[in-house]
Amino acid sequence: MHSEIDRFLLYLATEAGLSINYQLSNQRSLEGFAKWALEQRKLQQPSEITERHITEFLSFEKARGLGASSLRLEVIALKRFFRFLVQRRLLKADPSEGILAPRLRCELPHTLAAEQVGNLLDGVDGNKKLDRRDRAILELLYGSGLRVSELTNAKIEALDLEARFLRVTGKGNKTRIVPVGERAKEAIEYYLLIERPELAREHSPSNLFLNEHGRKLTIQRIWQIVHHRAKLAGLDAYPHLLRHSFATHLLGNGADLRVIQEMLGHADIATTQIYTHVDQGRLKSVHRAFHPRA
Repeated sequence: MHSEIDRFLLYLATEAGLSINYQLSNQRSLEGFAKWALEQRKLQQPSEITERHITEFLSFEKARGLGASSLRLEVIALKRFFRFLVQRRLLKADPSEGILAPRLRCELPHTLAAEQVGNLLDGVDGNKKLDRRDRAILELLYGSGLRVSELTNAKIEALDLEARFLRVTGKGNKTRIVPVGERAKEAIEYYLLIERPELAREHSPSNLFLNEHGRKLTIQRIWQIVHHRAKLAGLDAYPHLLRHSFATHLLGNGADLRVIQEMLGHADIATTQIYTHVDQGRLKSVHRAFHPRA
């Protein structure tokens, strides 16, 4: 089965253009299944696999403590793999066709209130070392709804402050244009004028944000920066919370869901629709708090 798995992974990397992380996730799931099939059922070829075998494997995974979200990823990987083999005529029938992925409980993302975000941002006043950089990071995360990976990989040459937009590369290696708000523009201008030249070294990359040694900021470091700055403002926050708040505040002020989808870089509108539930929750809480018959 391993040669077919390699063929499938090559397809994900070249034709489908999916991320390294997605490829690795599929590789782990499929190699785990191939190992189980060989050791537990003495099966080596995809043509030997039946729906019952897949069901037994999933039961085995569940019994060893795999959660619903991880099981769902296993099912998705297996279904995509066998569908690929059928489409390439390497397999006559898809044994995973009747398998359903476990349903996940829909958990609404936490968000910050606009006043809390204001306190967080205004708390970085620009008078201390790295304040200008950190203020620009926070303003851009909240003002443009970036993923932390998009922010750490953002390049100076992809930034147009006059037109107020930034070109970023998101999931699946897809490029999109995000708007840069007026506050974020001002914060970035101060950072580029005053602080970045002090951080940059002769061989520094063209990444927008640099660390104290002139190197690209890592995802982990940006997470630490946001968490630290939030703690000083009396909040518990992380980069993705600012992205959630960006989307929720846009929706709460009347923005179209399709526009929010485009700005967030969601491939599927269903992913963005979770924010409609967040907004409904806010409306219910306001109703309960202020309506005499709530």
